[in-house]
Amino acid sequence: MPAALPHYAFARGAIAVIPLSLACAPWGLLAGSMAIDAQFTPLQAQGLSAIVFAGAAQLVAIGMVKSGASLISIVLTTLLLTSQHLLYGMHMRPTLSSLNTRWRISLGFLLTDEFFALVNHYDRETFNRWYALGVGLTFYIAWNLFTLAGIVLGKSIPGLDQLGLEFSIAATFIALITPVVRDVPTVVCVAISLLCSVWLSFLHWESAVVVSGLLGMSAGYACKRLGVGQA
Repeated sequence: MPAALPHYAFARGAIAVIPLSLACAPWGLLAGSMAIDAQFTPLQAQGLSAIVFAGAAQLVAIGMVKSGASLISIVLTTLLLTSQHLLYGMHMRPTLSSLNTRWRISLGFLLTDEFFALVNHYDRETFNRWYALGVGLTFYIAWNLFTLAGIVLGKSIPGLDQLGLEFSIAATFIALITPVVRDVPTVVCVAISLLCSVWLSFLHWESAVVVSGLLGMSAGYACKRLGVGQA
């Protein structure tokens, strides 16, 4: 069948991730311009996106470098902000276990929130590695192209990071979360996370986002265990 052909599946994955790639354009521009503003060389700024490929954690790391934070603080913060990838990997392990090492390493490197959102609902029987590669590689290329644009604009347009481009981060995650909010436990998880994030940020908690996420997940898990919302 055509859907099973490598080039067809790859193209299908590439097309599927285009909307999310475009939504992250301001995010990528910000990553490039912030790196230049933090005194990175253009090569270092591009290398950060090419090697680290960490989205929000990348932006936080750049800000910490600019503020003079220690290397250990930057590394620990980045690991904490990207810790959800461990859960993603554990969730997808049964699906990817039949692939060879080269494929597992490649898809593991390309694993992002966007990748997981588009690929995680496939099981071992329906999963197509070429579709997954199309999703991941297209998003990776787009992220690096937008970073390059941010580097160029950051050198020619001062104050690019003052245009509110960081809102694209929130917009992207709203787009990712909305389709999976289908039951009461998930609604509770999202609502508690949102409310706690706003409240703790108002109280100037440095770990507001992390703590809010943990509280939201705990509330959602409790609802599921108690059978709330189940017929």
